[in-house]
Amino acid sequence: MKHDHTNELGQPIGPPMPGWKGVERPPRTAMAGRYCRVEPIDPAHHAEDLHRANALDPSNRNFTYLLSGPFDTFDAYRKWMETSCLGDDPLFHAIVDFDTGKAAGVASYMRIDPKNAVIEVGNINYSPLLQRKPAATEAMYLMMKRVFELGYRRYEWKCDSLNAPSRAAAQRLGFSYEGIFRQAIIYKGRSRDTAWYAVIDSEWPALEHAFQRWLDPANFDAQGNQRERLSDLTAPILKQRG
Repeated sequence: MKHDHTNELGQPIGPPMPGWKGVERPPRTAMAGRYCRVEPIDPAHHAEDLHRANALDPSNRNFTYLLSGPFDTFDAYRKWMETSCLGDDPLFHAIVDFDTGKAAGVASYMRIDPKNAVIEVGNINYSPLLQRKPAATEAMYLMMKRVFELGYRRYEWKCDSLNAPSRAAAQRLGFSYEGIFRQAIIYKGRSRDTAWYAVIDSEWPALEHAFQRWLDPANFDAQGNQRERLSDLTAPILKQRG
């Protein structure tokens, strides 16, 4: 492997970062697009709509690979939100679908590392009201756009290695596969191998173009069916699949 940089001992080293001072933390402000708004979570404003939306899937399959839940009652869900979702890391957001004006999903920034400009997206829970809608994809685009505009160099996605839908979603959204961390955590009484994915800043311009092309209203017919698949647009950007 060729290395462009060496030290005085002739050892290969990484590219220099002259004057590097880190980046700012993501602000606690809303991000608005054409189909949705991603806004800091507020139990008083969002909990009821989210709980009602999640209840549309009585099997609770969305919660299988999440660290928390499912929640049998609204009070339990709101208490979880009040105790776990109001801090700075993870920084939880509700996704408000403009079609209904109601919150229909949740996602957070987490493991926020401004010094090294690394940040992760996680705790993603899309209710049946949000799944497979343009708003679902746009929410991920808006969150990715914010971190790279803030100067972050690396945006991570991690999930249970057995969570096939999450792994497919990561690749569709342009996150390249980076490997498996075996026996990484224990949750819900079971062991988890964690699959790692990431986007880096040099890939963002091409990814942003892919997102904008897919989200364009012209990409959907009168019935709302997509003309081009996002996975086809992001595939050339991926460095590795898995």
